This record gives sequence, C-alpha cells and structure tokens, in this order.
Amino acid sequence: MTATRLALTTLVVPDYDAGIAFCVDGLGFDLIEDSDMGGGKRWVVVGGRGGGRLLLAKAASDAQSSAIGNQTGGRVAFFAHTDDFTGAHARLVEAGAKFHEEPRHEGYGTVAVFSDPFGNRWDLIEPKETGQ
Repeated sequence: MTATRLALTTLVVPDYDAGIAFCVDGLGFDLIEDSDMGGGKRWVVVGGRGGGRLLLAKAASDAQSSAIGNQTGGRVAFFAHTDDFTGAHARLVEAGAKFHEEPRHEGYGTVAVFSDPFGNRWDLIEPKETGQ
C-alpha cells in the first residue's frame, strides 16, 4: 500500500507580505515559493528547515477574513519545535508574537503558548533530548 503524506497546511492571513514577514523573521522559516497567480492572488509557501510547510493564503472574502486568527476555534493550531527556546522566544516577540504564559517545563520539553500577529495560537516547544 502506498502512503499518503500531508504536503501543506493553509494559514489564512490578511496580507501575504505580513504573513511572510512573521514566518520568516519570527519563526525562522524559509520562503520556499512566492508566485504571482494573477488577479492579486499569490502562491506563497513557507517552511521550517526540519520540515513542515504552510501555504499562506490571503483572505478573499468576509467569511475568510472573519476566520483569521480563529481557524481552530481558539485551540492551538500549530506546533513549532526549536533547539533554542530562549532565542526563538525573543525573535518571536520582536516579530509581533504575544505569549500567553511563561515557559513551562513538561515531560516532553519546554513549552509556551503564543499568538501570531493574526491571532492564531501556537505552541513553541524545545523538545527534551532523547536519551536523557
């Protein structure tokens, strides 16, 4: 049997360039593709160096605009792993993220919930090293 893998997850944003700026400057993602599709539409893909890709989609209707920041009904939507929690935390704050709690230490690592500038909730996680 062949396996199916998730290739992209859509993140609806109010503006392509603002989405790119946060993902690249705050999250440290790479801009993988930014292609003009005509009519003001772009195909914008960003992704982490360790995997995971987001398609940034500019809201094109009132319904889409109203979903920005609440695409999962207030739940954490995205989980970002880092090997430098302190550095990533500072970079995210500088890029406009709002942390909702102080970093906490769980069995799986250090974690804190934050919202991106558009209101989407994320977990920033520095996983514990295996073998400890």
